[in-house]
Amino acid sequence: MARQRLSILQIWNMCFGFFGIQIGFGLQNANTSRIFQTLGVDVNHLAILWIAAPATGLLVQPIIGYLSDKTWGRLGRRRPYFFWGAILTTLALFVMPNAPALWVAAGALWLMDASINITMEPFRAFVGDNLPDEQRATGYAMQSFFIGLGAVLASALPWMLTNWLNVSNTAPAGQIPDAVRIAFYAGGAGLLLAVMWTVFTTREYSPDQLAAFEVAEHEALGFGPHEEPEPSVNAYVVLGVGGVLAGLALTLIVWSARLEKELYVLAGLVFAFGVAGVVGARFKRIGRTDNGFSEVLSDFFRMPKTMRQLAVVQFFSWFGLFAMWIYTTPAVAAVHFHAVDATSKAYNEGADWVGVLFAVYNGVAALAALVIPLMVQATSRKVSHAACLILGALGLLSFLLIREPGMLWIGMIGVGFAWSSILSAPYSILAGALPARKMGVYMGIFNFFIVIPQLLAATVLGLLLKSFFAGQAIYALVLGAASLAIAAAATFAVRDTVPQARPGAVKPA
Repeated sequence: MARQRLSILQIWNMCFGFFGIQIGFGLQNANTSRIFQTLGVDVNHLAILWIAAPATGLLVQPIIGYLSDKTWGRLGRRRPYFFWGAILTTLALFVMPNAPALWVAAGALWLMDASINITMEPFRAFVGDNLPDEQRATGYAMQSFFIGLGAVLASALPWMLTNWLNVSNTAPAGQIPDAVRIAFYAGGAGLLLAVMWTVFTTREYSPDQLAAFEVAEHEALGFGPHEEPEPSVNAYVVLGVGGVLAGLALTLIVWSARLEKELYVLAGLVFAFGVAGVVGARFKRIGRTDNGFSEVLSDFFRMPKTMRQLAVVQFFSWFGLFAMWIYTTPAVAAVHFHAVDATSKAYNEGADWVGVLFAVYNGVAALAALVIPLMVQATSRKVSHAACLILGALGLLSFLLIREPGMLWIGMIGVGFAWSSILSAPYSILAGALPARKMGVYMGIFNFFIVIPQLLAATVLGLLLKSFFAGQAIYALVLGAASLAIAAAATFAVRDTVPQARPGAVKPA
């Protein structure tokens, strides 16, 4: 008994919703810094305002993963979360470009990211649920393809509106340009339609069917996904006491040395992990572990070895990406367009050009999704992923070396390969190492290693730029390049298994 192999059209329908999700994500990435600076934020304070996005993902994704693992209804297991998340994201996209003040824009960013996470998190588990091992690489590559297409459209929309339809890309001080506002409206509509296409054209396996698949796979191969033993009370205590003490110590250091206030957020995150450990230890002692909080915390301790190894790769990969998303606009505007005033024509031309560059790397990512499977066949998933990460590092480094704006697209080719591989290779490797009944919660926990480096980047990059690089945003891209190179090296330590085809396919309900 095994999952049914799906046709390319079925995989297309299953992944098409990611096209819409990435429209929202791409508009957020390419325009949030621009909106914040338009509303009066200094470049050195951009990172702290981006914290809402990863902090929300840190909380929302494991919760949604846990809930979706236990959901089964008329719309299935994962699709109810696609449905409602898409509606909420569309509303947030309509609100953000109309923000009259900074706090409204920051709130809209939080709502947008929470909603995107509600929609996005189950999509990763969706592929793992519905596809057999031998098709998972294709499924995640198809997701990367649609992510690339959606981001191309989202990133280029303001530029296209300005240059093709003569929509203004400038506005009085404190107001969002019309090109940005209209792009958000169009993006919201596109997101909703794409996600609903997936919701109403796909089916899912029931929890009972998935459990049967796991038993059959275990019997056929002689082994199955491995989970570590239940954590002891002492493990919770070490996490709790260590996290609380480390958070308090960091807070004291920041206060006494008068360091940047952004570091208080990092201290608070460490402290919060410690508190979670203390609460987990208390529940464990009194035997009250039959609750969502205890189950997610226990699963965190019991991550499969492959997942722990991939966590290191993800950490450094996403630190580099977040450095790019936060600082590319101010870096290109300052270095290549010689503008730091967010209301100036030169700055907005630079910001529009960054949108085009982001469209280039996302377009390359869509094409790379077709090439990377060939790279995997010629080498392995690990070698292919490491090579793509190195290309991304070289691409970010090129921004320091290339001074002609029209040539910056060259570096985006490498970034596109890295982005496509980051969105597919780790999940393809991970899915085979996870128990089917916990696919959602483990995918949510895996998001920790995307969110934590983003929070770290948001709290320390501004300080590093101010302390060592005279506030020059271009050097954030250099730090991002170094981080991607470290991720490439860490890839070779990951234990991977080769997926095998299995007979006896069963159709989804």
